[in-house]
Amino acid sequence: CLNPGEVKNTYGTGCFMLMHTGHTALTSHNGLITTCAAQPAPKAAPVYALEGSVFIGGAVVQWLRDGLKAIAHSSEVEALAASVTDSDGVVLVPAFAGLGAPYWLPHVRGSIQGLTRGSTVAHIARAALESIALQSAALLQAMNADALAAGAQPVRELRVDGGACVNDLLMQTQADLLGIPVVRPAVTETTALGAAYLAGLQAGVYAGTDALSRQWRVARVFEPQMSAD
Repeated sequence: CLNPGEVKNTYGTGCFMLMHTGHTALTSHNGLITTCAAQPAPKAAPVYALEGSVFIGGAVVQWLRDGLKAIAHSSEVEALAASVTDSDGVVLVPAFAGLGAPYWLPHVRGSIQGLTRGSTVAHIARAALESIALQSAALLQAMNADALAAGAQPVRELRVDGGACVNDLLMQTQADLLGIPVVRPAVTETTALGAAYLAGLQAGVYAGTDALSRQWRVARVFEPQMSAD
C-alpha cells in the first residue's frame, strides 16, 4: 500500500491493519493509533499510517489445534468450519490476552456463547474463523470513521497478507462483513517482501516505489456475497 487511503491487514498470530495516510499524521478518535509507516526514501518527508491491532487472530486456530485438540494441523480448520453452513448462533470471543484495538480492554477474557445441545466442534471452528473477521471488521469501521472525519474517502478495498489469509472461507467471510473486495496477492508473506523491497530501494536495485508497484500481482479477489441487511 504505497498510496494514501490504501489499507492492508496482516493475518498472522494477531491481525495488524494499517491505513496509509501519506504525510499527514492523523489522530484517531476511534481507538486506533498513529504510527510511522515504512519510509521508502531516507530524505523524503515522513510517511504515516493509522494502525489497529487484533491480539488474537490466527492464534485462535492454534488454540483449536493445541488447546481443544479439534484439529491436528492448522490447515484443517477451513474444512472443519465449512462442514457446517454457519455457526448456528455460536459466538467465540477470543480475548485470550484481552482485547486490542479499538477496545483496549486488557483484562477481558475469552468466552464462547450461544451453545446448545446441537453445537459441535465444527460450529466452534466456524465461530473461531468468524471471530478473526469480526475483529478485523471493527478495525476497518474505526478507520473509515477517522478517514471520513478527516475529509477522506472510505476504504474501497482491503489488501491482505499473512499465513491465515490463505484460508478462503475466512477471506470470503471478511469480504461479506466489510462489503468491499478483499484482495489476496500472489506473495502472501508481504512483511518479509516489504523488508526486502526497502533494502532493494536503499541498495539501488529498484529506482523507486513505482518499480515496486509494478511487482504487485493479485492471486484472488473475494467479492462480497452478502447484502448489507
